[in-house]
Amino acid sequence: MFNNKIKSTFEGNLGTTNRLVEGTKIVGDLSSQADLRIDGEIIGNVISKGRVVLGAKGRIEGTLTCQNADIEGFVKGKVTVTELLSLKAKANVYGDVAIGKLSVEPGASFTATCIMNTSVKNLNPDLSKEKSA
Repeated sequence: MFNNKIKSTFEGNLGTTNRLVEGTKIVGDLSSQADLRIDGEIIGNVISKGRVVLGAKGRIEGTLTCQNADIEGFVKGKVTVTELLSLKAKANVYGDVAIGKLSVEPGASFTATCIMNTSVKNLNPDLSKEKSA
């Protein structure tokens, strides 16, 4: 009855968004080819070749690497965003940040060492390869 073997390959669709809902906690690394919406907690590294949206109750403790990010929750660690990092009014960011551009709403807490320029793409060769391809 269970002799059939199913092979499944997921390469991701860049038009979709992966979601980590509130109440979910991941201890380890999360990698995605597509956009991510995080309302849960991740202790580890988050890598996305698209946009990462961190909701108000979302939390990342570790490294965040992506193309664009909208942060409303809590981030502690190293953040590398090759294009735009947008901090909403309730955002709390602590650590080392390297970005292309920065947008900060009044009320956001930004306690970080920040490098902001177009050379950030050189700091993250994985994302730079995708852009040039």
